[in-house]
Amino acid sequence: MNPEHSPGPGSSTTPGADWTTTPITADLLRGALELERTEHGILPHRLPARARAQCADGQLAMAEAQPSGVRLVFRTRATAVELDALRTKMAYQGAPPRPDGVYDLLVDGRLAGQAHVTGGNVLMVDMTTGSAETRPGPVGTVRFTGLPDRVKDVEIWLPYNEITQLVALRTDTPVEAVPDQGRRVWLHHGSSISHGSDAASPSTTWPALAASLGGTELINLGLGGSALLDPFTARALRDTPADVISVKIGINLVNTDLMRLRAFSPAVHGFLDTIREGHPTVPLLVVSPLLCPIHEDTPGPSAPDFSSLSTTGKLQFLAAGDPAERASGKLTLNVVRDELARIVKQRAVDDPNLHYLDGRELYGEADSAELPLPDRLHPDAATHRRVGERFAALAFGTGGPFATGPA
Repeated sequence: MNPEHSPGPGSSTTPGADWTTTPITADLLRGALELERTEHGILPHRLPARARAQCADGQLAMAEAQPSGVRLVFRTRATAVELDALRTKMAYQGAPPRPDGVYDLLVDGRLAGQAHVTGGNVLMVDMTTGSAETRPGPVGTVRFTGLPDRVKDVEIWLPYNEITQLVALRTDTPVEAVPDQGRRVWLHHGSSISHGSDAASPSTTWPALAASLGGTELINLGLGGSALLDPFTARALRDTPADVISVKIGINLVNTDLMRLRAFSPAVHGFLDTIREGHPTVPLLVVSPLLCPIHEDTPGPSAPDFSSLSTTGKLQFLAAGDPAERASGKLTLNVVRDELARIVKQRAVDDPNLHYLDGRELYGEADSAELPLPDRLHPDAATHRRVGERFAALAFGTGGPFATGPA
């Protein structure tokens, strides 16, 4: 199958094609909690409007509108598909350009093509001042051709790192919604690593890979820089139907230096209490942070290391806290892991469906030696695959908290 990039929206160039335009509606989209109609089309959100209204943080607004895990799903005989979209791409002042977001096209569950959309807006961020400016751009089109001429299920996974407004869907034969196939829904919340940074593509983030291996429908509330035990996020988890739930807690609380141990422990209890209001007996897995050497015993905040730009051409991060500040309650990853393990053990006495997974079982010291974090915070594509495979084995495999068969 051949991915192509169109010169502009609505300008189908496939010879002899009799195109059908299909409205983009909720029955064709999976992984979003809410759809907003904009002047251009449909903007998928991963937090509902009530949650968004309770926090004015620009980082959260950007993260929840980047459609990690969101995909168009339909059944068709079409051999060609076009999608018009308006992206908003991140850029950092003084840093190298970020890679374009990737669209993954799957046919009957198998990756069959990749492409990216051109044009779009650019959100330029100055990390030294915190200011941001949006530079507008045009709608673009992504096109896939050469699909097999048979009835098939098609999925288009949207880029995890670009805010994406869906403008129009065109195919050379009609499409229909795919009926519910009875797969379990896995609802996951985490930080930028769960969000996808820096995976190769949207269907190869570690949660997407684990969901595929576990045979589940993924709703990914991984929110880059924003896994901060916010009550509105807990309520979104509470109110979203799910068969299994996982929450990955810790790294953002350390690298934002948001709270001390005294606030952290009650906040974890409150977060879990809220989830349990809507899901009293659903298997719930608390996952502590992956290994991150700079913050294992050094508190946050994380800070950009601009010196690495001149030596490596890549932005890296460093831990700006002082290890001595642990005595005053500052959080490190080891402090977080110990407290999460204690809290889960305490609560599991009355909640047998609550479980704990040490994140170093997904990525630990041996992995760090083999596959170090390129920017000292985020894993590369190979590490996403490793983490996804390990999570699938530990959570969905025999004896795991999300296993469907006998332990």
